[in-house]
Amino acid sequence: MADSVEPTPPPPPPPAAAPGPAPEVNASTTGLPSNVAAALACFPLVGGIIFFVLEKRDGFVRFYATQSIFFGGAWFFFWIIYVIAFGILTPVPGIGFVFRLLLWAIWLVVGITFLVVWIIATIKAFTNVRWEIPYLGPMARKQFNEPAGG
Repeated sequence: MADSVEPTPPPPPPPAAAPGPAPEVNASTTGLPSNVAAALACFPLVGGIIFFVLEKRDGFVRFYATQSIFFGGAWFFFWIIYVIAFGILTPVPGIGFVFRLLLWAIWLVVGITFLVVWIIATIKAFTNVRWEIPYLGPMARKQFNEPAGG
């Protein structure tokens, strides 16, 4: 009788890795998802200040908060210039009415432009896209010493 060789069973699977801490999906200190916090931070000046103070870890939210502070500051600056120009130019006898119409038209264009930029920034933040407002975005990026496009 020939020696029968029994097949050896396959080796047991390696032991499962010890369960460690689950990866943190939201590294935010506000408890909100990054896209929601960044979109709320887009409210000019006020939203930016609130989220800049509250958010300590999420660079995406802090970028949008910083950009919002600059954007709100620019909006406020243009409003101050408008009020001063309106106060100086509209009382001029004879041509004050022309200045009033001209300043109103300028403010309308600037206001609509600011509104459109604000809406775009909010939508981009909500869709997790880092979008830099022209001229203001690079200043916000420099606050974090990030390279362009990052």
